[in-house]
Amino acid sequence: METNTIIILAVISGLLGIIIGYLAKQFSQKDKLEQDKRKAESILSDANSKAKEMLFEAKNEALKTLDQYKADEEKKRQQLDKIEARLNEKEENLEKKLDQADKLKSDLEQKAEKIKQLRVDAETALESQKKELEKIAGFSRDEAKEKLFKEVEDSSRKDLAELIVKVEEETKKESKDKARFIIADAIQRYAAEVATESTATVVALPSDDMKGRIIGKEGRNVMAFEQATGVDVIIDDTPGSIVISGFDLVRRYIAKISLEKLILDGRIHPARIEEVVEKTKDEVEIMIKDLGEKAILETGVVGLNPSLVKLLGRLKFRTSNGQNILKHSMEVSYLATNIAGELGADIEICRKAGLLHDIGKSVDHEVQGHHAIVGRDILKKFNLSEDIIHCVESHEGDIEPKTVEAMIVSAANQIANARPGAQRNNLDSFVKRMEELENVSNSFAGVKDTYAIQAGNEVRIFVKPEEVDDYAAVKLTHDIARKIEKDIQFAGQIKLHLIRETRAEDIAK
Repeated sequence: METNTIIILAVISGLLGIIIGYLAKQFSQKDKLEQDKRKAESILSDANSKAKEMLFEAKNEALKTLDQYKADEEKKRQQLDKIEARLNEKEENLEKKLDQADKLKSDLEQKAEKIKQLRVDAETALESQKKELEKIAGFSRDEAKEKLFKEVEDSSRKDLAELIVKVEEETKKESKDKARFIIADAIQRYAAEVATESTATVVALPSDDMKGRIIGKEGRNVMAFEQATGVDVIIDDTPGSIVISGFDLVRRYIAKISLEKLILDGRIHPARIEEVVEKTKDEVEIMIKDLGEKAILETGVVGLNPSLVKLLGRLKFRTSNGQNILKHSMEVSYLATNIAGELGADIEICRKAGLLHDIGKSVDHEVQGHHAIVGRDILKKFNLSEDIIHCVESHEGDIEPKTVEAMIVSAANQIANARPGAQRNNLDSFVKRMEELENVSNSFAGVKDTYAIQAGNEVRIFVKPEEVDDYAAVKLTHDIARKIEKDIQFAGQIKLHLIRETRAEDIAK
């Protein structure tokens, strides 16, 4: 019984504790709510006070901005009033000038009408006088003109011939002296060596026993070498050497270097030959680029595409009439630059066009067409200027030069080709040139015989004295010279000697 009482008392005590705790917690939360409420009311009061202050300040700032806007607007309005006043003034002045122009136009129209009327009156009077003169003279105007011209021609024939001779002599003297100075100066400033290339290259051998090793068993080594390089190897009884033959100088050079490496190494068999040739080809490609860079460095040309420089280097291994094309191109560049400097032409165009004028020959064995046209297409591909392209396409004379620079490059090319030793002309072309000169002269009436002498630098013309008098001889010489200039391509100049009872001379430039 006592135990149950204790348990009941404990339960009641626990319940009273829980109730008291709950009531205490409720009172505590109520106090906290009262405190939070008071804090919220304080914050709200402060916020209202600050909001009123901010509203007051914003209102003041808006009023200030409005006043400033009104002041700026008034200032702009005053400026617009001033501008409007100036425009009105200019408009009044323009109207006055238009009135003056209209008045001046009216005056000019009146004067033009008067002049037109005076011209009509003058033409009428002149026509009347012409008819009166025709009536008095008994000739029509055309008949009188023809008669007058014939009399003037007959009376002036001698004077005209003498005048032609005098003017041409003076012109020839002045132009010859000037041209001689310019060309001589350009040539002496660049005196190039005469380098001729053959179609064969000789390779020295350390001993004749090496020939057998180069040939190989049943000729397999030499066959592999010829197939890899594209040249012909000539092995004969000549002691201490063999000959590499071929028209492509690049292939011959690769073959020469490759063979020298093989001889030095001593290992000569088809696999080693292919390995050495391929390695040499790579080295030659680098060397070709270096040759092009050296050429542009020596001539002072800048701004070329690396691929174009490589094409330029390939000209080292091209020949034309015995000339090395790269050396010839550098020579033309020097000559064209010097001549352009003397004549006041564009030096840079002549310098660059002179160096690139034969660039088409670097690929003319790969591309069909004349090397000047091929060169033109190459330079267009690399976006060079039209002036340089025109110099290149016209340097052979197939296209008429239209600029001073194009004429200079063409002249420099002819000078470089015409100097002694520059080219190896064959007998057939020489004889053909002599026949062309003689045929041109013989085509004129009154010519009896013609002889081309001094390797075509002079032509002696014998005329029929009964058909050609002394004065007509001067004109005939002049006409033959002009026809030679028009119909025949030649370098330098040709002197004509016309022989009758007196001798007349002319020069085809």
